[in-house]
Amino acid sequence: MSAPCRNPIDERALLAYWFGETAAADEARLDEHLLGCGHCSALLGELVALAGGIRDAFRHGALQVIVSDAFVKRLARQGLQVREYVVARNGSVNCTVAPGDDVVVSRLEAPLGGVARLDLVVHAPGLPAEVLQDVPFDPARGEVVMSSNMAQLRALPSLRLRFELFAVEGHDKRLIGDYTFNHTAHRA
Repeated sequence: MSAPCRNPIDERALLAYWFGETAAADEARLDEHLLGCGHCSALLGELVALAGGIRDAFRHGALQVIVSDAFVKRLARQGLQVREYVVARNGSVNCTVAPGDDVVVSRLEAPLGGVARLDLVVHAPGLPAEVLQDVPFDPARGEVVMSSNMAQLRALPSLRLRFELFAVEGHDKRLIGDYTFNHTAHRA
């Protein structure tokens, strides 16, 4: 175990350093600190390991996450096979996942101007509703972009899934949109 640090580096600063988003003068100062501080170096190592674990889980299709449009474009540039479904507000889509798909992305279109907080509720037959609270979104784009858990998606039989977006203001919830996915299981 390393000795406690008298002047620990903030986790946000460590992340910025790791992502290469630190100004040159600050980077040199952080380099020097990290070379001499086992505590902060260990914390940086933990952050890197956590990010690696998340990346591996995503690559193996083990996560359902809300992502950005830029993230989806980066996946496509990296050569991943991205299947996308755009669903209009209160609309539906017929969908599937094919063996060659690396990622399936759903774009839920919604009027998000003036919305401060957004919850997503997932309804699957025979299961309790799953509530994802305070999902990230870009109000200017007018959509929530979701990357599906590929392992779960591939295992699904043909069925109908419903997603609801709610604007949340204090204790009040207002339905923004209802989305239906008519999923067809891939036949091998």
